[in-house]
Amino acid sequence: MKNVTSYSNYWKLLLSCFLIFTNNIKLAQAQDSSRIQISLLTCSPGDELYSTFGHSALRVIDSNSVTDHVYNYGTFNFDDEDFYLKFVKGQLKYYVNVENFSDFKFAYIAENRSITEQILNLTSAEKIAIKTALIENIKEENKYYLYDFFFDNCTTRLRDIIVKYHQPTPNMKAVMPSNYTFRNAIHQYLDNGNKPWSKLGIDLLLGAPTDAVMTTNQQAFLPDNLMHQVYSVNNSKLTTSSNKLFEVSTTKIESSLFTPMLLFCSILLFYVLLYFINNTYVQRCLQFFDFLLFFIVGAFGCLLVFMWVGTDHIMTKNNYNLLWAWPFFLVYAFVMNSQSKIVKTWSLLTSIFLILLVCCWFFVAQQFNNALLPLVGLLIFRTWSRIAPKNNQHVA
Repeated sequence: MKNVTSYSNYWKLLLSCFLIFTNNIKLAQAQDSSRIQISLLTCSPGDELYSTFGHSALRVIDSNSVTDHVYNYGTFNFDDEDFYLKFVKGQLKYYVNVENFSDFKFAYIAENRSITEQILNLTSAEKIAIKTALIENIKEENKYYLYDFFFDNCTTRLRDIIVKYHQPTPNMKAVMPSNYTFRNAIHQYLDNGNKPWSKLGIDLLLGAPTDAVMTTNQQAFLPDNLMHQVYSVNNSKLTTSSNKLFEVSTTKIESSLFTPMLLFCSILLFYVLLYFINNTYVQRCLQFFDFLLFFIVGAFGCLLVFMWVGTDHIMTKNNYNLLWAWPFFLVYAFVMNSQSKIVKTWSLLTSIFLILLVCCWFFVAQQFNNALLPLVGLLIFRTWSRIAPKNNQHVA
């Protein structure tokens, strides 16, 4: 009798386990009947300037249609009419492109850039909604958008999709220090990549808006930041898993000895040496170099004015580099050797103003590149020399 009871209990237990197992399968199928997997792909920075800050894309695997596609919002047409003009004026349109995952992966492996995949924890309805939105976006009439590196780029578009379609709305956390500005974030990548010349160029062209402190949401303009923000909300199960699809060994990038600071210090020293050589020919060469100096600085000042008022770039507005790169230097280059009182007075006032600027260098509302200090010092030196030339200097 005991054996019969034991067998009966055994079969009841086995039947219960089977029912629980089948119910779990049915529940899982009911929860996700879409057979779609959506993941965030984050690619590491590359060697070229355009790839210095990394890249993001969405991968959509659909088992129903047996497709594995990547949706990429960082595509532009280099053959576009007036490409360079549109690029400079901030009117270049990017578009979303779809490609096979195998092609996408091969391209980044060829560039030796790592790929991290984060599988998003979405319901069946959310996956279908995202895929539907992506398919709608790749239509010719919807695919183009006005690119903005800081506020509307290939990464912020993905952030907006995730926030829009995931319920509850993910509470993204800050992944950079609370006082970090846009410029600080850019500098971090340029310093890590040992790109001092790119850093100088960006510091010259981007104005005071770049020194605004980023909000938590704005930090996601960088691919790595969005990836870390997705990690930061794991408590709400925004992702189910994460893995490296391709990983490269980190190699230390050698620092370049030829830096902007070295160049401008060398130019300043070169001018000083020429100044103390009492030779008519050398002094005439010095005057020619003065002409080039003020003409180039004045022309650059005109470019800054154009980037401020003549383009749609937000971050090139209010550029305080105009405090030393005066467009008026274009005119000054032609009249600086005049002995008129007006020119001498203007030279004196310019020298005094630039000296005050150097004294306030670290307190201006915009972060200046320190490599420019020798250049500003050179402008002070050459304008001041117009006020008090050497007694034994030969003037042509």
